[in-house]
Amino acid sequence: MINDKKVLFSGMQATGNLTLGNYLGALKNWVNICDEYECFYSVVDLHSITVRQDPAELRKRARQLLTLYIAAGLDPKKNCIYYQSHVSGHAELAWILNCFTYMGELNRMTQFKDKSAKHADNINAGLFTYPVLMAADILLYQADVVPVGKDQLQHLELTRDLAQRFNGVYGDVFTVPEPYLGKVGAKIMSLQEPTKKMSKSDENSNASVYLMDDTDTIMRKFKRAVTDSEGCVRYSEEQPGIRNLIDIYSACTGKTPQDIEKEFEGRGYGDFKMAVGESVVAVLKPLQERFEELSKDKAYIDEVIKENGEKANYYATKTLRKVQKKVGFPERIR
Repeated sequence: MINDKKVLFSGMQATGNLTLGNYLGALKNWVNICDEYECFYSVVDLHSITVRQDPAELRKRARQLLTLYIAAGLDPKKNCIYYQSHVSGHAELAWILNCFTYMGELNRMTQFKDKSAKHADNINAGLFTYPVLMAADILLYQADVVPVGKDQLQHLELTRDLAQRFNGVYGDVFTVPEPYLGKVGAKIMSLQEPTKKMSKSDENSNASVYLMDDTDTIMRKFKRAVTDSEGCVRYSEEQPGIRNLIDIYSACTGKTPQDIEKEFEGRGYGDFKMAVGESVVAVLKPLQERFEELSKDKAYIDEVIKENGEKANYYATKTLRKVQKKVGFPERIR
């Protein structure tokens, strides 16, 4: 607890371009809950290098992502918005936790199997121990809650197991985090394959709407969105393409799926897809304008990076010193 508020931790990788799915599924929700918790929002660039990155591009994308956090509405005075790589405690705690993690636990991680299949030429140790670094990210700030999707629940379970294992040996050191169970963001699927999640890395450029897409591009992508042959706007499992478009329209307008079905009763898919595209443009336009404004203010973003990095380091060091003492590392002479 900090200032009588529970602590929340989350982050996004500094790779690829953020999609509408990232925004409606996570970032928009962060903004909605940030007054409720003491929030740490990290640009997780240490995680990014399990896959080879172009150094200049990684630096550029990390800064853009941090700027996008602010443009989306996260106040850096109220939330700690920082680069993971600027807080050495993440890597230090990850090493200690590695020594409390069993090979069998990491072998069971489904994401390692998936990523190994995608990057068969670079199955590195970082990819294998990635969940331990994720645990360190969370435990370093004594996070009470972590917003996670289904694909990350397994990692959060490992985090909880490691916290309990360490506490079982050394006493009450780590807060055991819970998954965030408040109102979750919409799960946005691919516009071309609506049975799979919208992704930053999709090779089909029409499958994902990116946060910096211009109006014409957004409208074109929605016109090309996959639907079906039923011809009616209905929220059902049998119509995954239409269901996804309803979810997007609902997230952008606040209307319920039932309201949307009534609104488009007797109207064709063309009308509906235009309306969905327009609602997305209306939501993204202010964010894009704010991002452009912030990107020009180098001094302000540099100040945020410095101040929030110092704040993150302060809280990380408090936890790390306690852990180092518990495992028996020599005390530092100041």
